[in-house]
Amino acid sequence: MKSRPSFFLPASALLIAFTPLIFADEPIAPIARVLPPENGLPLPAELARTLGERIATFTDRIWEVDQNRHVGDVAALVKAVDFALKHGEFYSEKEFPLAAELLDLADERIKALAEGDELPWLKDRGLVIRGYRSSIDDSYQPFALEIPESLDLSKPVPLLVWLHGRGDKTTDLHFLNQCRKKSQAFGGFYKDQNEAIVLHPFGRHCVGWKHAGEIDVFEAIAAVMTDYPIDPDRVVLAGFSMGGAGAWHLGAHYRDRFCGVHAGAGFAETKEYNKLTPDRYPPQYEQTLWQIYDVPSYLKNFLNGPLLAYSGAKDKQKATADLMERELAKVGHSLRHVVAPETEHKYTPEAVAEIRTWLGECWKNGRGLPAETIRWQTPTLRYGAYDWLHLTGLESHWKSAKVEAKWDRKKSAFTLSTEGLTALEISPGPKHDLAGATVTIDGQAITAKPPGFAVNSLSFVRREGSWSWGSPDRSSKRPGLQGPIDDAFMSRFLVVPPDQAPASPRVARWVDFELDHFRSRWRALMRGDLPEKAADELDADDLREANLILWGDPESNPMIAEIASKLPVVWKEDSFVLRGTAYPRDAHVPVLIFPNPLNPGRYIVLNSGLTFREGHDKTNSLQNPKLPDWAVIGLDRDPDAFAPGRVAAAGFFDEQWK
Repeated sequence: MKSRPSFFLPASALLIAFTPLIFADEPIAPIARVLPPENGLPLPAELARTLGERIATFTDRIWEVDQNRHVGDVAALVKAVDFALKHGEFYSEKEFPLAAELLDLADERIKALAEGDELPWLKDRGLVIRGYRSSIDDSYQPFALEIPESLDLSKPVPLLVWLHGRGDKTTDLHFLNQCRKKSQAFGGFYKDQNEAIVLHPFGRHCVGWKHAGEIDVFEAIAAVMTDYPIDPDRVVLAGFSMGGAGAWHLGAHYRDRFCGVHAGAGFAETKEYNKLTPDRYPPQYEQTLWQIYDVPSYLKNFLNGPLLAYSGAKDKQKATADLMERELAKVGHSLRHVVAPETEHKYTPEAVAEIRTWLGECWKNGRGLPAETIRWQTPTLRYGAYDWLHLTGLESHWKSAKVEAKWDRKKSAFTLSTEGLTALEISPGPKHDLAGATVTIDGQAITAKPPGFAVNSLSFVRREGSWSWGSPDRSSKRPGLQGPIDDAFMSRFLVVPPDQAPASPRVARWVDFELDHFRSRWRALMRGDLPEKAADELDADDLREANLILWGDPESNPMIAEIASKLPVVWKEDSFVLRGTAYPRDAHVPVLIFPNPLNPGRYIVLNSGLTFREGHDKTNSLQNPKLPDWAVIGLDRDPDAFAPGRVAAAGFFDEQWK
């Protein structure tokens, strides 16, 4: 079923603590937006009216071509103007004409879509702006391309994925304008290249290429690969500043997607970059969650392919590359680090020339898959795969699991040495028949007789210290279903508001504020409208495809009521019990992530949106998850820029979600 473009939709005893008096009829103070800044200039009334009318005319026009896979090339332009107009994202009078220019381009493109003609922008060379529809929230997200005039597109070509730096005011409108005006990669010193297509993902504005911004990169790559002959073995990831941080992060977590990773002047971890000392450390569960994005938790992953760092000698962010050089040396990797003398936070032509030679080497060699040797480490199953090796069970999340795996293809033999694993899968794809293969894990040989048909994957589990054939228990944490709360917003999700106000006025006040805050925060930072449905409108497709974000309690939300008996929180008349402790229902709210009892392959989340908030937006290095798998929020403290209230308790479920 088609949907209209989203941007057009207008301890076991009862815990009793002293709480300051908060009146339920007093509004919660609004939280000031940090990204993008709220100091935009108002447009002249006539211009604002004209733009608004033009945007409105696109509603039905886009609806009519919504089935076309290139509708994002129009809708992303219109959304960029719509958001800028509605939310005050014009920061200079010089920017006022940009809106009409993008709408003019959208008008040209939608006419071509409606007429079914060849789409001229798919033949364009030079700087091209595009868009796609996100699988996470159905929002239209922009991206841009640089396609050299002389590049031969009759055969597979390399791709350079360039991650941009931080720009607080660089919303969709400004990003698209920059990308259509001049080359952005490597400070503009790469504009005359003729060896590759350059892709500029948007990354949801300014989230350090994390969260939905992380998925944005791969969906943009997929969109490009449908229209251009990209060689998947010759894709290089690169970025500078915030983009350099993104290259460290994505390169560590998705090393098999790229034949080379280049990180220019970006942070790679939390504690040292923010100069945190023990007296300023956050709660232990938040320190634990640093491991999701802190690159030193994934050092061995860089042993699988080329890595190049760049710094200006006078750039304070050189400290990150120096730190990574020291850390990588611990696992036997000598970091190649290009340093431009007497240079601050920028590239030099000489440095780019050296980097360009390295790019050519990476493209020449490709990814080298399938791999003969894989070295991998991770504290979470969110990032547990490289090529044919898939980690499917951990002894304990947030304790580093490591594996070294070798594949002797001539002998059809695999040898693996593991640490911290309880399950793994060998799956090189349909081209490789593993029937009769010998697998040795931690010195234990396991061989199966050929079954008489092709075998494309082998699964193993470790129980009581011994490896055997088998798959992990479906009730255990597994890839894509391991938490924490923020993980639910990295794939398709649906928000299910309460049908009526919770009985407790204080809870109703909190739910109303936090849900509305989630709507505005997602729109501002993730550049889309929240996908929402009432409980009685959910269908089988929703349960199968989406994580459900449920707000309220069993009395106010029918979906919570339907699954309440199978959740780890027990609601009673005046209290709820979570992890063996009872909390007064009129003063606390449970927050958690858990497999959906109606579809254990998807999450449900109770009473939470993104757990990092406006107070963490001043540096992308702090835009990390702030709550673990579950928490109890005390309503004696109002939500603010740092927390949804007082965190009375919080923690992680074990590997069995208990």
